[in-house]
Amino acid sequence: MTMTMELRTRLALVLLWSFTISGCIGFLSPAYTWFVSLTPLNLALYILVILLTLEDISKRFFMAIAIPFAMGMLSEMLGVNYGLIFGEYSYGENMGWKVLGVPWMIGVNWAVLTYCTAVVAKRLTSSHLGSVVISSLLMVAIDLLMEVSAPRFDYWEFEGGIAPLQNYFGWFGVAFVAQYLFQSVYRLEQNVAAYHILAGIILFFSIFLLF
Repeated sequence: MTMTMELRTRLALVLLWSFTISGCIGFLSPAYTWFVSLTPLNLALYILVILLTLEDISKRFFMAIAIPFAMGMLSEMLGVNYGLIFGEYSYGENMGWKVLGVPWMIGVNWAVLTYCTAVVAKRLTSSHLGSVVISSLLMVAIDLLMEVSAPRFDYWEFEGGIAPLQNYFGWFGVAFVAQYLFQSVYRLEQNVAAYHILAGIILFFSIFLLF
């Protein structure tokens, strides 16, 4: 029997918050290292949540979401291997399999953040350019939050231990182009899951500002 959209959304949000809350608790528990190793699974869950809550899963969606994935991977490869765009940094072992020094899940992270922030921005403005700017700024703000805890979790670390300003300018530049292309290719609809995903990410990383 085909699930209704309401049921799919409820299931997706239960999965999302079950993982988020257990992750927050697990990262503060003695089993910390095991929970950190599950980070790629958590990122994959975000994609599942988005797919479960889309009204219509079309080829155009996959074409559009491939844009931030590919741009994120390429820009990160240039960053890790040549110090371009973001500065000098490297990835640890807790983000999963890598290609040219960049975990595949980082591309997923770029895709998820692009989609979710675009949904939020579209709620705030009907202007295409305005939406692109707002969503890009939201992505930079989330990156700023993640940078604080990334070395602690062996996700990634910048030379000197602190992300330079270049990183944030680079994030905005890549995010702007990715958002512009993504929002040009795909007609976004409001999706409550996008707000929950962003809230979960913000909650998770905010907790570790205190501990």
